[in-house]
Amino acid sequence: MAGGAVSNSSFTTTDTSSKSNSYLFPFILVTSLFFLWGLAYGLLDVLNKHFQEVLNITAKRSTLLQGAYFGAYFLMALPAGIFMKRFGYKSGIILGLFLYAIGAFMFYPSAGAQSFNFFLASLFILACGLACLETAANPYVTVLGPPATATQRLNLSQCFNGLGSFLGPIIGHSLFFGSSTKDLSSVQLTYIIIGCVVLLIAGFFYRTPLPEIKKVEEKITETLGDTRPLFEHKHFVWSVVAQFFYVAAQVGVGALFINYVTAYWHGLESKTAALLLSVALGLFTVGRFVGTALMRKIAPNKLLAIYAAINVALCLFVMTGAGPAAVIALIAVFFFMSIMFPTIFALGVKNLGIHTERASSFQIMSIVGGASLPYVMGIITDLQSVAISYVVPAVCFVVVFLFGWKGYKTN
Repeated sequence: MAGGAVSNSSFTTTDTSSKSNSYLFPFILVTSLFFLWGLAYGLLDVLNKHFQEVLNITAKRSTLLQGAYFGAYFLMALPAGIFMKRFGYKSGIILGLFLYAIGAFMFYPSAGAQSFNFFLASLFILACGLACLETAANPYVTVLGPPATATQRLNLSQCFNGLGSFLGPIIGHSLFFGSSTKDLSSVQLTYIIIGCVVLLIAGFFYRTPLPEIKKVEEKITETLGDTRPLFEHKHFVWSVVAQFFYVAAQVGVGALFINYVTAYWHGLESKTAALLLSVALGLFTVGRFVGTALMRKIAPNKLLAIYAAINVALCLFVMTGAGPAAVIALIAVFFFMSIMFPTIFALGVKNLGIHTERASSFQIMSIVGGASLPYVMGIITDLQSVAISYVVPAVCFVVVFLFGWKGYKTN
């Protein structure tokens, strides 16, 4: 997910002479991973609409793309962690890049056969690779330089994640919605190029000496926090529920964005709508910086509740289908979603002490919400209208509001 959180655990390199080494090139390599999974996510929602037009599938069926993508994250997260614990983070990154490349190359025969099911399998394999990359990238960035500047490095890397998400719809706008919408050759070319770039980066990782990282062993004492069973911490349980519904809302809002724009802004085609999606994702990135600044004055839970309440109102207006004004409201939703994932994450693992790592795993697994509720939006779209389907994210934001209002409180 965009804007992933960092575990409270501390890490160190196995190379004690790091001060004498230059980590600039390794840092650039690891930062490229943030861009790569941002690009994959940015292209996803454009593919959703493109496949509806080319493969003649319904909106409900097209949302299975999100199911395959986020379902892979859910299923691969734990195996990726186990693999890296045994073979190291560098090996995990290389594995993730190979899976990413294999999934990208599989888009070529999928397009040749014009098989949506084959596309789903390709995207699932690609997303399994992304799950490996996201599991490894955050701790790697924190050790590639002085500990005092770890936060700045991570924020810088996450900016490139936002850049990838921003460029994805622009690429789709330029290539996927050309003069011949029944042609999948642009999809083939795009993913062949992506696969080659990913393999090139994998080669750089293989040949570049990187410090292996290990978690600093901490003494478990009563001072580390409440030692009650994890699920007796109500704020944690609330956070998992809130994260599930938030990710469902984020994915659903984007999945049918182009459908909504072309339906209610008369005269706009899918190509222009893809460009508007890029604008929306750009606002999402800007919102991170604005939200971070606001949190210096406003408590995170309060800002979360305010943003969630605003998005409930915006989604209700989107449901009216009131032309360009409703489209602008839909674009604004992205801005107010920007702080939600990391804020829910941070509030959910607060004061958990020895349970923090396990709680973090459950938080990440809760993104399976992105694989399920968007399909419900597709069903509503087919039965009613795409405008009415936005009742689903409206309800999801109500849950986020309740967490920011009271659910965040530790007991």
